[in-house]
Amino acid sequence: MAQDDDRTPEEEFQELLKQLFGGGAAGVDPEQLSKMAGMNIDPAMMQTVMRHLQDAFTSGGDEPISWEAARRQALHIANQDDRGVTAGQRTDLDQAYTLAGLWLSEATTISQLAEAPRAITRGGWVEATLPVWQELAAPVATSIADALTQALQEQTPEDMREMVQGAGKLMRTIGGSLFATQLGAVVGNLSKEVVSGGDVGIPLMPSGQAAVLPQNFAAFGEGLEVPDDQLALYIATRELAHARLFRHARWLRLHVISQVTDFARGVHVDTEALEELASRFDPSEPDELRSALESGALLPQRTDAQNAALARLENLLATIEGWVEVVTEDALTRLPSAGRIAEAVRRRRAVGGPAEQALNSLVGLELRPRRMREAAAMWRAVTDAVGTSARDALWDYPDLMPAAEDIDDPAGLVARLEARARGEAPTADEMDDALAQLLAEAEADGDPDSRNGRDDEEPPGDSRPV
Repeated sequence: MAQDDDRTPEEEFQELLKQLFGGGAAGVDPEQLSKMAGMNIDPAMMQTVMRHLQDAFTSGGDEPISWEAARRQALHIANQDDRGVTAGQRTDLDQAYTLAGLWLSEATTISQLAEAPRAITRGGWVEATLPVWQELAAPVATSIADALTQALQEQTPEDMREMVQGAGKLMRTIGGSLFATQLGAVVGNLSKEVVSGGDVGIPLMPSGQAAVLPQNFAAFGEGLEVPDDQLALYIATRELAHARLFRHARWLRLHVISQVTDFARGVHVDTEALEELASRFDPSEPDELRSALESGALLPQRTDAQNAALARLENLLATIEGWVEVVTEDALTRLPSAGRIAEAVRRRRAVGGPAEQALNSLVGLELRPRRMREAAAMWRAVTDAVGTSARDALWDYPDLMPAAEDIDDPAGLVARLEARARGEAPTADEMDDALAQLLAEAEADGDPDSRNGRDDEEPPGDSRPV
């Protein structure tokens, strides 16, 4: 037993994991651990994660999430089959961007980008978008880390409880590292699916930047029977419209991300399900755990607050995507295959790819605008009624942007905009009526603020001495 007392922290760490995860051989088997996590991570990458976890014994940091591990894993996947961008592809896309910019300026009053659009690789997309993924996933990552800490502590053998109680920070690091590596796998696989910076629907690219991934663009066009130059022109126009909107409405980026994080903060792991699964887990048969992770079974049903947050987010994303669709359609009236490509894009956005579905399982969130068709119909009605200038002015300030009720009933929004165009005072709504009533009650009660500051003035009438 004296030999056991002389074990290093790393040896104790390995012994702990062997007992928790059922490992029987010396050291930790990265391949076994990756299977257990259901992440399909190659052993070399998991070995890197294990080194990070072991470093936690000597690290004094409080951050449980290894975002660098997420970055390495995402780039590892993205760069495996990345063929780069050829000079010919870059030239073709530059030409598409130039024409798309000219036609787009005829369809919207929102100005052009300050930076030239780019053709980027899959790895370039990962590098550009990972900061946003980190911001969106951080609340869920913390919840995962906390839940895994609790579950592992409760499943630890009795004779090792004391050691685990003294390693709470380490256990949070384990959970955080596993989550970060899984997030990296999702982002890396997404880099193989997206065709442009705005393809996912949220502002992943830095503000004012537009980008297309030529390698993925080529795969997307297979089976459409559309000339490559027309497909490139459509994708470039849509990407420029998306990037222009977020550059013009500078408040919109924060508005979208804050609504996503509001939803994510409400995500909590179902600790009872996790503990029940851990109690019967067999490392030689990891399929049940893998299935639970991939299906999102460990995420509990949404609360009412989460459902409300999700509804707000879906309406916001639909409003954005609907505007992009209408503007793109108007800009490409001279493109013969525009309608066919647009329908393919709509189907693709409605279904989502495998990596997007994995993101839903990871954070419990679908980033697909369910009401995009209704929102596009609203923007079409607005455009036909008041023109592009009045339509685009709705993005100038957050309080001007159409609400969910406007998607349901565009006629009300159109009537207000037409009245404004005629110079008529807007029709009072329920909020206006409530405010008027409050002011009237304040005046009736003799509120000094309602008397325009007359308290400091002399009372009316002749105040000269007799």
